[in-house]
Amino acid sequence: MLSLPPSVKIYVAQEPVDMRRGFDGLSGLVCDVVKEDPQSGHLFVFSNKRKNLSKILWWDRSGYFLLCKRLERGTFSFFDETARGASSYTISSSDLALILEGIDLRGAKRRPAHDDGFEV
Repeated sequence: MLSLPPSVKIYVAQEPVDMRRGFDGLSGLVCDVVKEDPQSGHLFVFSNKRKNLSKILWWDRSGYFLLCKRLERGTFSFFDETARGASSYTISSSDLALILEGIDLRGAKRRPAHDDGFEV
């Protein structure tokens, strides 16, 4: 499980990108497409057209990290719960961890935090 402070947001780019891009190319996309500062300390997630390869760009005050993951079978199930036409959307760190494991979250329901499962 990813352990990130609550102040860190995770932005997912809506459109697929060329996975040959490195630090500079992806940081340029953060500015141009996601409309955020790539050195903000937030995570920026990109995937390819086939959705089997994902890259995460993150700035840690001294430089960029570029995390890559390729699924050997299946695809990443990045989903959009925002209005159509948005260039990016945010997800939680727990959702990102599950998606990176190859788990499809479409149709999954979260229980309310106060629900203990017992009926009164």
